[in-house]
Amino acid sequence: MPVMGSFYQRYGSLMVPLLCAWVGVLILAGASPSTSSPTTRRFEFNVEWKNVTRLCHTKPLITVNGEYPGPTIMVHEGDNVEVKVTNRIAQNTTIHWHGIRQLRTGWADGPGYITQCPIRSGKSYVYKFTVTDQRGTLLWHAHLSWQRASVYGAFIIHPRMPYPFSTPIQAEVPIVFGEWWNNDVGAVENESIIYGSGPNVSDAYTINGLPGPLYPCSKKDTFIQTVEPGKTYLLRLINAALNDELFFGVANHTLTVVEIDALYTKPFTTTAIMVGPGQTTNVLLTADQHPDASGTFIMAATPYITTIFPSDNSSSVGFLRYKGRWNKKIALPANPYDLTAYNLPTMVDTAFATQFLNKLRSLDSVQYPCNVPQEMDKRAVITISLNLQDCPKHQTCKGYQGNRYIASMNNQSFVRPSMSILESYYRNLTNGVYTTNFPEKPQHPYNYTGVDPFAGNLNPEFGTKLLVVPYGTRLEFVFQGTSILNVENHPIHVHGHNFFVVGSGFGNFDAKRDPANYNLVDPPERNTVAIPSGGWAAIRFKADNPGVWFVHCHLEVHTSWGLATGFIVENGPHPSQTVLPPPEDLPSC
Repeated sequence: MPVMGSFYQRYGSLMVPLLCAWVGVLILAGASPSTSSPTTRRFEFNVEWKNVTRLCHTKPLITVNGEYPGPTIMVHEGDNVEVKVTNRIAQNTTIHWHGIRQLRTGWADGPGYITQCPIRSGKSYVYKFTVTDQRGTLLWHAHLSWQRASVYGAFIIHPRMPYPFSTPIQAEVPIVFGEWWNNDVGAVENESIIYGSGPNVSDAYTINGLPGPLYPCSKKDTFIQTVEPGKTYLLRLINAALNDELFFGVANHTLTVVEIDALYTKPFTTTAIMVGPGQTTNVLLTADQHPDASGTFIMAATPYITTIFPSDNSSSVGFLRYKGRWNKKIALPANPYDLTAYNLPTMVDTAFATQFLNKLRSLDSVQYPCNVPQEMDKRAVITISLNLQDCPKHQTCKGYQGNRYIASMNNQSFVRPSMSILESYYRNLTNGVYTTNFPEKPQHPYNYTGVDPFAGNLNPEFGTKLLVVPYGTRLEFVFQGTSILNVENHPIHVHGHNFFVVGSGFGNFDAKRDPANYNLVDPPERNTVAIPSGGWAAIRFKADNPGVWFVHCHLEVHTSWGLATGFIVENGPHPSQTVLPPPEDLPSC
């Protein structure tokens, strides 16, 4: 399987006809075709080193089953899933099933030291969970250190019911965006931690692990998707990049958005999409254009840049190749760096990103209603800041003016404890592990988006402070960006729950004015929200999943700096509203 997978990734189409996809899932899982009762689908993940060559650089990569990107998991809505992860490298690891709600099964969520102790070298752990009332495109990735730079893959949930759009689908195409470093990613991370500096940026973006011909030595490492003229394809777009939001478009073609984060949307057309790390977007593409003599159109992914920190400002391209006989070789346009030729906005086009996000709406149909909470029980206003820590004595710091870069929520820079928070909570062994006094609003209000970026004391507090809420609480989180160091778009991921993005805007959130403009009819539902650069976003959800849940920026460098927190949902009054007991093979710290 890995050999054939590599062949198709490198040289051919990843087009998966629907019949073949369903049969392939059944064979892979060793399951019966019957769907009349819950099916358990079992997978084996071996975390291991593999030498991989890109951009004329060969280096060992941490992979799953020797594949880069990792294997695609395909299941059906309602399935029980078991993934045995065996750690064959000499460092700890964990796997997170990004977007899977993990109802009562927080032990399988994956973030290291939050819901589990890591899997030690030579050990195994079986992640067990049920895909309940979820369908669509998600992803899985490592959730310890920066291992998800190469340890990631698609997680596809086939629906029990037909798609809520009538367009016939010729094939479904997973497209996973990532990043490539010529240097060892672990060394890049360690240098950043030791010196408090901004990490070296990636050397390339990738489409299904392939950088494409705009990079050195990469013409052969180009993703090519073959399509049949007149047919419509479902592109499952997944941003698994470590530190970058991305634009994606296909030259001369229009995309119809039908799903985000495994949740159906009201369809709308667009020339390009913006997708943050951890986010997914399903689009329909119809092969209705007239290609040149090569039979191809370029598809491209390029970063959406809002930071003053160094960024990888390159682009990865692949090709959409129309089926047929063509008398010209595939070639790049005369100016291959002109993004407009690929239907892409410029890399700093906040207006386009904002317009795209504002078009997203929940489908809100009879079958897929929008159950946004009309009222709230608790609101937490959480500032999102980049900070500077004074350089400790006898240390060398390479951040701004010889200090250390750090990050915080409500001026609390999150510190992961030395044991699992969920296990500590479950066993009531909380002393020295975490506290429950995370501030529900900024302790010292100020002009969040208008403050001098470098004025005053920029040191945060450090700790493991969590928020605690009763089961069933209707929560509202308002994530408020700040201009400390830099205004920036932050993709914030909430574990254990989907949520509704009821409002957003630029500047400072006004609790008296802004809620009047909330969309409480059909707001987009998702698991990762883009906080506007220099602005805010408000989300609402019902905290009906007992356990401990991580909340963090999905730019990995910011999480490393402490841009995170967590919340505990207490058990409800009924047995079905309580955390399940931990599995016997749960790793120990």
